[in-house]
Amino acid sequence: MASYLQIENISKSYGTKVLFDHISFHINEGDKVALIAPNGTGKTSLLKILAGKDASDSGGKILFLKDIRIAFLEQEYDYDPGKSIFAQIQAHSEAWLREMDEDHRWRWELKVRQLLTQFSLEDADKLMKDLSGGEIKRVALTEMLSSEADFYLMDEPTNHLDIDAIEFLEAQLKHSRCTLFTVTHDRYFLDRVCNTVMEMDRGQIYLYRGDYLHFLEKRQERIDNYNAETERVRNLFRRELEWMHATPCARSGKAKYRKQAFWDIKARTEDSYVSQSVDLSEVQARSTYLGNKVIDCHDLSFYWEGKCYLDHFSYKFQRYDRIGIVGRNAAGKTTFLNLLTGDWNPSMGGEMTGTLERGSSLKIGYYHQAGIHFKPGQTVLETVQDTHLLGRFLFPHEMWNTRVERLSGGERRRLYLLTVLMQQPNLLILDEPTNDLDIVTLQLLEEYLSEYKGSLLIVSHDRHFLDRLVDHLLVFCGDGVVKDFVGNYTEYRSFIKDYEAGQNAPQHPQEKPAGRPGEKAGAQAGEKAPARPVIAPQRRKLSWKEQQELKALEEELPLLEAEKASLEAGLSSGALAPDALQAASVRYGEVQALLDEKEMRWLELSE
Repeated sequence: MASYLQIENISKSYGTKVLFDHISFHINEGDKVALIAPNGTGKTSLLKILAGKDASDSGGKILFLKDIRIAFLEQEYDYDPGKSIFAQIQAHSEAWLREMDEDHRWRWELKVRQLLTQFSLEDADKLMKDLSGGEIKRVALTEMLSSEADFYLMDEPTNHLDIDAIEFLEAQLKHSRCTLFTVTHDRYFLDRVCNTVMEMDRGQIYLYRGDYLHFLEKRQERIDNYNAETERVRNLFRRELEWMHATPCARSGKAKYRKQAFWDIKARTEDSYVSQSVDLSEVQARSTYLGNKVIDCHDLSFYWEGKCYLDHFSYKFQRYDRIGIVGRNAAGKTTFLNLLTGDWNPSMGGEMTGTLERGSSLKIGYYHQAGIHFKPGQTVLETVQDTHLLGRFLFPHEMWNTRVERLSGGERRRLYLLTVLMQQPNLLILDEPTNDLDIVTLQLLEEYLSEYKGSLLIVSHDRHFLDRLVDHLLVFCGDGVVKDFVGNYTEYRSFIKDYEAGQNAPQHPQEKPAGRPGEKAGAQAGEKAPARPVIAPQRRKLSWKEQQELKALEEELPLLEAEKASLEAGLSSGALAPDALQAASVRYGEVQALLDEKEMRWLELSE
């Protein structure tokens, strides 16, 4: 395999803090490398140096193979708010599009529109200023995946994406022949896409071929070997110390050399390896008492600017609930949390109907997706005055006077997490807590939350995080519909695949599917569902009009499925003219919306 990238002796420091020092490594064609390191140790800085957006302090060499195309996905996508989605992608791509002939340029446009459709961005004329954070991330990914680059540099590609988008991105990268160097905290993404883990530790680089579990095993071996060598040097040091005490100071040149070696050995004995890690024991299991009543929602609906975000939702949250909330971007997950916590009030706009009651002993700790709020110039110590806890959360004395805006994204998240946990809540609500946290901190947070004695509500796109911590899900399906699935995220995806396979399989004319996986027949939004789909007796007889509607739906749905499949084939064929491609993309979105609407109505009638 050709060497696509060679790095020799590059360094980066900020003030007195050394991020990495004269590091060297290489990446070969076809490698898919995940960079892992604690927050604040220079992962993003390294990517920016490789992408040519920053420079090494020590010079060094950064050599890419000649004529390969490089694409860089930054955490914050630079865009013009007044441009449409397609115009924005085109503007960023214009430099290399000039090299294309008309046919090649047309194929590129086709690929862009296909990717936008698959990322659920059917309207390519929508303005960038009207997009959510997750939609902006999908535009950035579309630009990268359509670039025909040979080498992708990606900084936290899964941040702000919903799980469907992450799984689509995984499939694209897994089956691509591209070379990849990415910073990621998503362990499922890492295992499914990457073949190499690169660790940046104490300013040095270590490579491990294999998955994340293999990395953990080999990393521990490295640490054990290092500490064993430290112990051997300590034994040698004791002998040299006896020699120093027993020997007069005035010696030959050889004795002076031995004296210098003594001081070198002494320095090495003091360098045993102790992994830095967040200590959550100080806030462990100190939640206040929570009574029987947590939050009761009855027939709750919420509308904003004519759009329904919650439709007749009923649910009684219980003590010790461990609930995960999943759904596509802009489906209303964060809006729902704001309703539960009281962060929304009528003066903010929107309309809520139904009832929402909170228990008298309820004490909510709410970790917002937007992150920590701080005043300009505010320091770490001014944010959290408890110096003991600051030390346990990896904020040593020399960082206390650091301004919060100077912290890395992960360090700000860690500080924010500390401020929430210090409140000792009995209902902990976490909205995308895994964004920007390093993998080590995530593991420790998982351990803390697994022992947490209060109720837990998590919005997250991190599937590993959900699998470890929740035992059922609230699935936001869009248009205000919320379904309750008993089980973790992997079990939910497994049921969805089984359901879709059953829908596509030939059926006896009188057979009907049991409904969407995990739903209880006849269940209203928010009701608990069994862990397996069941068929329940109808609660009332359908009217003649409803019977005719059900019959019509059973005839329409296969036709819409067939049209959807035909449109997908056309969009993927590369044979459509630009006008036909645009029309097919628009129609595909219409068909998908009709399918969702009619399937939901079919479920209501068949139940």
